[in-house]
Amino acid sequence: MSTENEGTAVPPAPSAPPPPADAPAASAPQGAHPGSAPAGGHPYGPPAPQTRQDAGAGESSSAPDPSWPPPPPPSTPAYGGDGGVGHGAAGQGGGAVGQGGGGWGAGWGSTYQQPAPKNGRRRGGLVAAVLVAALAAGGLGGGLGYTLARENDSGGSTTVSSTTSGGNVKRDPGTVAAVAAAALPSTVTIEAASSSGEGGTGTGFVFDKQGHIVTNNHVVADAVDGGNLSATFPDGKKYEAEVVGNAQGYDVAVIKLKKAPSDLKPLTLGNSDDVAVGDSTIAIGAPFGLSNTVTTGIISAKNRPVASSDGSGSKASYMSALQTDASINPGNSGGPLLDAQGNVIGINSAIQSTSNGGFGTGQAGSIGLGFAIPINQAKYVAQELIETGKPVYAKIGASVSLEDTTNGAKITEQGVGGTEPVDPGGPADKAGLKPGDVITKLDDRVIDSGPTLIGEIWTHKPGDEVTVTYERGGKEYTTELTLGSRVGDS
Repeated sequence: MSTENEGTAVPPAPSAPPPPADAPAASAPQGAHPGSAPAGGHPYGPPAPQTRQDAGAGESSSAPDPSWPPPPPPSTPAYGGDGGVGHGAAGQGGGAVGQGGGGWGAGWGSTYQQPAPKNGRRRGGLVAAVLVAALAAGGLGGGLGYTLARENDSGGSTTVSSTTSGGNVKRDPGTVAAVAAAALPSTVTIEAASSSGEGGTGTGFVFDKQGHIVTNNHVVADAVDGGNLSATFPDGKKYEAEVVGNAQGYDVAVIKLKKAPSDLKPLTLGNSDDVAVGDSTIAIGAPFGLSNTVTTGIISAKNRPVASSDGSGSKASYMSALQTDASINPGNSGGPLLDAQGNVIGINSAIQSTSNGGFGTGQAGSIGLGFAIPINQAKYVAQELIETGKPVYAKIGASVSLEDTTNGAKITEQGVGGTEPVDPGGPADKAGLKPGDVITKLDDRVIDSGPTLIGEIWTHKPGDEVTVTYERGGKEYTTELTLGSRVGDS
């Protein structure tokens, strides 16, 4: 998925319903011109202008690679577009999640798109729709008022006195409103653009009091090698920022605010290992550019293998994701997924959507299948990026096939570019694994494909000991393996 920066077409305002066929025509007030609407009637207006939206980028697969970067799995969709939500932070685009014969693929939050024109047409379209809705509501209110006043006048004058306020509304801790009120001030809308002006919009959240913001790699990828990067808080305060470090494989990045304020409040990080299916979730982000949007849902599944590409066909991101039905769209990428207590349990990163996009355009939208990077993994990656500026990946030291399969992750017979499929002296070699072995479990996690294995390995840290279950010659074996490490994405 790419950064999200795409808008959605604003639906035309509904016209007023025609009067019933058997209803007598109302007499026009004195002074009204024939054919004009009566006072308080429903205003009719032209449909609101539609905003521009771009389609997501495609992706191609490549041969298996024993080292980084691993090629994206076949049929893995590309990052989604920006402007809305999509890649989570940067836009979300569509991408099918495929299973059965292979690993899972998912389109990131949004598809990539160039920034909206500065003539304000996009904002104008949204405002126009809001104004039409407001006028329609006002017309209805006026009509009712006129009718009631006329009926009251027929029976004599009536004085109606207004009551005072119903009292202060108190929202108890743990309610969605209370959680949102506490978390929103620490959530930002990120705008990233390359030196050529291309980029998108995403989301991030305050990680520490020093001004570090955690988000998705695909949200800020355009600004990594120069360009413009900014973060805007819900109160409207905007800060220039810079990329501290980014991990393409994990799809995690850390940026830092320039001239960060002293009153930053980091969000509390939860424990994603303790999350259970059915737990309540709250997502915050900028879907389709609508900053500070809050949606709710539940944890639909855990350890969901998700893979996606940056669209170039050369690199892929993998995660063992938290699945949620909270509405996530292009622009939500990089935003926090919270539990009912307001703790961050994940980073919204990708969605599965229908192939024809949503909202009547090519931009994908939420169908209730969103995916978030577990916060335990994201926290480790963020800390490494802050300390060294580079990501550290766990590895087994073997090349696995990324072809569609449900039988496991097969160690290839030959590595890419003539390299050895099993690194001599590496973790897999020391554990006794050989080309042709099919890995079916990593500890107690079932492995159904190469991308699933990579995602599970990356939930661990270098030096962790894992139990590998594999098949060779029709027989099942187990072996202990100590994970190695690789620094950087290249």
